[in-house]
Amino acid sequence: MPPLSIIIITLNEAERIGNLLNDLAQQSFRDFEVIVVDSNSEDDTCTIAKCHADKFQQLRVERMTSRGVCLGRNTGAALARHEHLLFLDADVRLSSDFLEKAMHHIDTKQLQTAGAYLSPKGLPKRYAFGYKLFNAGIYLTQYIFPTAVGACLFSTKTIHNRINGFDATVTLCEDCDYVNRTNRHTTFRMLPVAFTFDPRRLRQDGILKTGWKYLYANTHRLFIGEIRNQKIRYDFGHYKSK
Repeated sequence: MPPLSIIIITLNEAERIGNLLNDLAQQSFRDFEVIVVDSNSEDDTCTIAKCHADKFQQLRVERMTSRGVCLGRNTGAALARHEHLLFLDADVRLSSDFLEKAMHHIDTKQLQTAGAYLSPKGLPKRYAFGYKLFNAGIYLTQYIFPTAVGACLFSTKTIHNRINGFDATVTLCEDCDYVNRTNRHTTFRMLPVAFTFDPRRLRQDGILKTGWKYLYANTHRLFIGEIRNQKIRYDFGHYKSK
């Protein structure tokens, strides 16, 4: 299986970055580098990330002076040494065989871009139904109008550079825009693997409000176009600490 560059974007993630790095350190698949791209955090995110350096063949912490989801992912892709990329958010959690299973499917099917499903494991039961609906949606749309979760998204440097990376003018669903543009050059597919993430956005914004926001956003994308200029507002790193 090919080596992998893992790009983690962070903004004030001192409470969570250690958990994700510990998960990565326990992966059965080991041929990867880790690049933490920080959006000038005001907490100890960078310090904590650097403390995990001895667990990896290569861990780099890049601190930006500007903030932005797209900027962080594009910065990480530019720094990556390997062809295959994995974009992660800092609040993601991975099982120890996640990378091995994902890279096996990517290698076997020769995929350049691929997504993963959301797992409600360890989360309150009230989220399970919403997760099932969401997973069904991203499964079906992969064949006609791909959508994806940028918190855990596989790509390659070749296809990333071909589409000029993530579009920073897209202010919501930039991950869905990304896979749609890659789908013009290659085949995007969902992998039979799942990850969990901190449900803080659901707790803080509400599951119904969050679900409605993204349903409206993707309907807008389908019939009108991508969402730019904060037409539907979403602020990077606006979630409160525990």
